[in-house]
Amino acid sequence: MSLLQELSIVLGAGVFTAVVCGFGTLPFYFKDDISTRWIVALWGFAGGVMVSASVFGFIWEGLEEGGLGEVGFGFLVGVAVVVVASYLISGYEFSERELPAADFKKLVLIVGVLTVHSFPEGVALGVAFADMPLDEGVALGVLGTVPVLAVVITIAISIQNVPEGLAVAIPLHTYDVRYRWIFAWAVFSSIPQPVGAGVAYVFVTVAREFLPYGFGFAAGAMIYLVAAEMVPEALERGRTLAGGGHRELALGLFVGFTTMMPLMWVAH
Repeated sequence: MSLLQELSIVLGAGVFTAVVCGFGTLPFYFKDDISTRWIVALWGFAGGVMVSASVFGFIWEGLEEGGLGEVGFGFLVGVAVVVVASYLISGYEFSERELPAADFKKLVLIVGVLTVHSFPEGVALGVAFADMPLDEGVALGVLGTVPVLAVVITIAISIQNVPEGLAVAIPLHTYDVRYRWIFAWAVFSSIPQPVGAGVAYVFVTVAREFLPYGFGFAAGAMIYLVAAEMVPEALERGRTLAGGGHRELALGLFVGFTTMMPLMWVAH
């Protein structure tokens, strides 16, 4: 399989995760309200899947490819990138009411903000495909054999994108934005993922000595995203529930984390 063929598979996975973000808006096509309990639990489940895949996938793979220092350094860089991204996002607030009618300048600014925010997730996806081609993995027909870790990370990011799609849809729905535009904006918010996936895959394939750093970076970015963004977002949405949504979040985290453990064990 040529590098171009492998890259097309990676980009395809990235596009898939972006489209799934749009699927998070589908409930509004059928009904006007979504249970807060389900939203909080889904955030928790996605977070649990991502942490489990990071610990038993990225970190484990990174230690097999290099030393603790390399993986640890990559981990810290991943955390730092997400911290900077969060700072940039918090430094500019825009009204969802203005989003559909944003002028060109605002659109350019929003694209930049969303790129910084979603890019680390795309990098994690690209790094997960770094071991293609394989003799062992998940057979996907004409696509060949894909690393188990890549399949897990694709699923994890897709699951995480569903509540992100909801997060985009809820305010836009409140302002009576047409459904097709809600769907489009949700997909648009995750476009940086296939871009990051492609860049990361080419980089770690050409310069494999950086693979341990890449695995560490992906783990750091994903774990910090869960701890600093997904968990607070879930608790913010669950503040009206009994116990502030902690029970639903904890259950989701537990189920997501333990569901991935057997699959990651098989991958090794």
